[in-house]
Amino acid sequence: MTPTQLRAYSAVVRLGSVKQAAAELSVSEAAISLHIGQLRKELGDQLFSRTAAGLAFTPGGLRLASRAAELLGLQDITVLEVSAAGRGRRLLRVGASSLFAEHAAPGLIELFAGRADDLDVELSVRNPGSFETLLMTRSIDIAIGPQPAADGALQCRPVMNYRIVLVAGPEHPLSGVRASAAQLRDQTWLLGPSAAADMGAIPTLLRRLAVPEEHQQIFQSHAAALEEAKRGKGVAPALSFTVAPEVRKGRLVQLTGPYAGLEAGWHSMTLTEPGGRASAAGELARFAATPRAIQAMMRGAGVSVGHFKPQVHVTLWS
Repeated sequence: MTPTQLRAYSAVVRLGSVKQAAAELSVSEAAISLHIGQLRKELGDQLFSRTAAGLAFTPGGLRLASRAAELLGLQDITVLEVSAAGRGRRLLRVGASSLFAEHAAPGLIELFAGRADDLDVELSVRNPGSFETLLMTRSIDIAIGPQPAADGALQCRPVMNYRIVLVAGPEHPLSGVRASAAQLRDQTWLLGPSAAADMGAIPTLLRRLAVPEEHQQIFQSHAAALEEAKRGKGVAPALSFTVAPEVRKGRLVQLTGPYAGLEAGWHSMTLTEPGGRASAAGELARFAATPRAIQAMMRGAGVSVGHFKPQVHVTLWS
């Protein structure tokens, strides 16, 4: 697959017509048809067919449409990054667990990126189970999330300890009750994206209580899950420091009991720096564990667009 082929296909998908795609790209219809034919041959899929109502796409064709947009977006970003690098700018690619990315990364990036005028930070939300592979293949420069299994190729540093608590709306039946494991297991659990990860505090809590899948509802963000909890729709695990203001105002109630919380921590992971050579990833790993950085992670309000370059893998806040 070439970018030219993908651009032609993406235009056909978006406009619903080979003729209109050719006009938009300033090429002939024959050129568009040639690119589509090459994709069909390489992928072994018809991709789409013409019907009286317009173009009908195969399941593979719809999947390619999604990937084509992503790949073309990556190409555009790469062009901009190469141009920026030529002007002396550095790029730091941070892969983070969804819980860290949503609640702690904005404050950390705001403070760290503000220390260097030549640094852009790209944040992508990743499954913690893929951190090692992403680092080894140089897809990211630093990972921040749950502590991985020991690996001599990675340098792992503690960043911040935190506590997961269970909260619910003020009128929830378990409000004011010392909940047992069975009572918690029977509730509707309102969850953010971290619940679908391979590892982390919230998946650990779900496994510890053996919460059935049919009792789990996963939302596009942890904040969205908390909004449902305020409406009395179920219980939600949350970072204690993020829900403390809502608990004080009485909009949420923190559940009590030996199973209603969990202590955990975030760690940074980088490749071992040869010869002690400093890098932006190493600087961030060391900086993230400082009191000033921890305070920023707990209270940060975000980062200006001039320093924060979200990558196409980011799905939160969309």
